Amino acid sequence: MRVVVVGASGNVGTAVLRRLRGDESITSVRAVARRVPHTTPPPPYDVAEWWPVDIGATGPEDRTVEHLRRAFAGADAVVHLAWAIQPSHDRDRLRRVNVDGTRRVIEATVRAGVPHLAVISSVGAYSPVHDDIPRDESWVTDGFRTSDYSQDKAAQERLLDEAERRHPELRIARVRPALVFQRAAGSEIKGLFLGPFVPRQVLNGRLPVLPWPEGLRVQAIHADDLADGIREVVVRQATGAFNLAGTGVIRAADVAEVLSRANWREVPHAPVRRALWAAWHARLAPIGPGWFDMAAGAPLLDYSRAERELDFRPRWSSVQAMRDLLAGLFDGAGTASPPLKP
Repeated sequence: MRVVVVGASGNVGTAVLRRLRGDESITSVRAVARRVPHTTPPPPYDVAEWWPVDIGATGPEDRTVEHLRRAFAGADAVVHLAWAIQPSHDRDRLRRVNVDGTRRVIEATVRAGVPHLAVISSVGAYSPVHDDIPRDESWVTDGFRTSDYSQDKAAQERLLDEAERRHPELRIARVRPALVFQRAAGSEIKGLFLGPFVPRQVLNGRLPVLPWPEGLRVQAIHADDLADGIREVVVRQATGAFNLAGTGVIRAADVAEVLSRANWREVPHAPVRRALWAAWHARLAPIGPGWFDMAAGAPLLDYSRAERELDFRPRWSSVQAMRDLLAGLFDGAGTASPPLKP
């Protein structure tokens, strides 16, 4: 199979290239990214032929679509991973990459005659819940009103709905993972979500006590498990939606065991949200309160469909994936890829 990976230089893209490298089912990989390696890249980036395209570029729409069409020519599948989280204060830029960029990828896939498109959506596309009952892929994807990330993921889902109606010849899969963690993304994730004012030392068990929002629980998936799932979607030419997550759930005690010698204290949501809002507006925190709303209200994922149809069996639990990421955060881990470079 000939596969094109859009957004191949990021957290998920790195894991996907790692998974496809040496895979006998994959005959060629073409990697599309805004920032590409300037020299002969080391593994896993050496598996791909790199094409520089900014899917969120300003200017004539057809020009970007044509660049993508050329990159997609002759492919059996396109995997769309590209997404922007920063700059979080530039709403137009985020929408241009996340929503307009997805529309351009869909259009280029159709024009190039590629038969299969796999798009990475998110647990953040789902509407809020107030319980711990796992939701399957039929749960509503209207997102969180207060989260730009979530609203863009919901908009992406609507674009895919429209593409399925307009182009029945195109087989479309949408993968909705939990939070994606791996050690190699430590530097990138610190920059995206924690910023320069959180010292790495606090991530190595030196907090006297961990303040934890009441009842907060999240799922995670290791990037390598997600890459396994994406590989199965591509090779099987699967269609429809697939939830993917690691086993178990991350709660206060799991994080406190790593960061604060198991000392933690629950705090109300309202002051946490107000503090994050103030820090974001003061440019002290890189993300706004919408991310907190999403973490507090996102559904737990039922991934039994992926187990049945993709033989998905995560090797990492949610807690193990979290520990791997925290080790990378503390060590400043990264890769040779421009987005992940320490």
